[in-house]
Amino acid sequence: AYLEGHWRSPDLTAVIRVLVRNERFLQSWRGGIARVTGPVRAVRRWLGRNTLGGSRRNIQAHYDLSNDFFGLFLDERMMYSSAWFEREGMDLDEASAAKLDRICTRLGLGPDDHVVEIGTGWGGFALHAAREYGCRVTTTTISAEQFRHASRQVAEAGLEDRITVLDKDYRLLEGQFDALVSIEMIEAVGAEFLDDFFAKCSSLLKPDGRMMLQAITIADDEFERAARSTDFIQEYIFPGSCLPSLQRMGEAVRHMTDLRPGDVFDLRTSYAATLQAWRSRFASRLPEVRKLGFVERFVRMWEFYLCYCEGGFRESRIGVFQLEFANPGHNAVTGG
Repeated sequence: AYLEGHWRSPDLTAVIRVLVRNERFLQSWRGGIARVTGPVRAVRRWLGRNTLGGSRRNIQAHYDLSNDFFGLFLDERMMYSSAWFEREGMDLDEASAAKLDRICTRLGLGPDDHVVEIGTGWGGFALHAAREYGCRVTTTTISAEQFRHASRQVAEAGLEDRITVLDKDYRLLEGQFDALVSIEMIEAVGAEFLDDFFAKCSSLLKPDGRMMLQAITIADDEFERAARSTDFIQEYIFPGSCLPSLQRMGEAVRHMTDLRPGDVFDLRTSYAATLQAWRSRFASRLPEVRKLGFVERFVRMWEFYLCYCEGGFRESRIGVFQLEFANPGHNAVTGG
């Protein structure tokens, strides 16, 4: 109804927060509708599974909208993930750099390290790690637009000797690396592929390798239901997506790898602030969004999407964590 323009609100995030607080009632009300629409959505989910071909279609449906579009509201590094508002008064660009510095520092990255990144985004992490910490980075994406942008950024920075950008599904990666980084890519893996994801990550690490995963999560007791259902995000924004739970990821690590868990760092309040910043920037650039050819229904969909996510984080309906792991040859994950 919001997408069709049937209602508006001066504070859409507040509306979402009220709905989240009353989710139990809404779930029971939605049950009758789900019995009717469920079979259709189940077929759609099956057809949209994250197979090698399906993943590429799902990723391109969102990330290939337009580099110019995402550039209107993301920070200067084009980071499409939670920043870290380490202290009061930080702007989005500072908080984004702080997040990247925390990852690099916690992993103890330096000139002798070769890092593999699963999920390039627009190249923000790879460029930061190579430029500020001197390490080599091999990074992969299956978004044509992100691959094009990141490759151009690497060339313009003169870092082709430090950064390799691949157009390849993570399941096809080969070799072993000192460290692995994946920043909010696991949400696109799919519930049925979580075991395979962690097994692949483990195989890409040297015996003393370490890993940092930044993941948006759902509550443990909600994971199975969410994995079988279709919500607003899956329907309109990220086809094929599924938020993992901490428990489910822990099971995959235990069953499929020798990785040892390390620090768990909560970024939930920072993500709410990040989304608020994106939403403010998006609202201030609406004439340019429309000039790119996006219609009013799309504008309302993105308004709802940004507020929907912000409300979820502010009500702790969803979380986001930086999770550290290390192979047995690495006694402890280094860093401050």
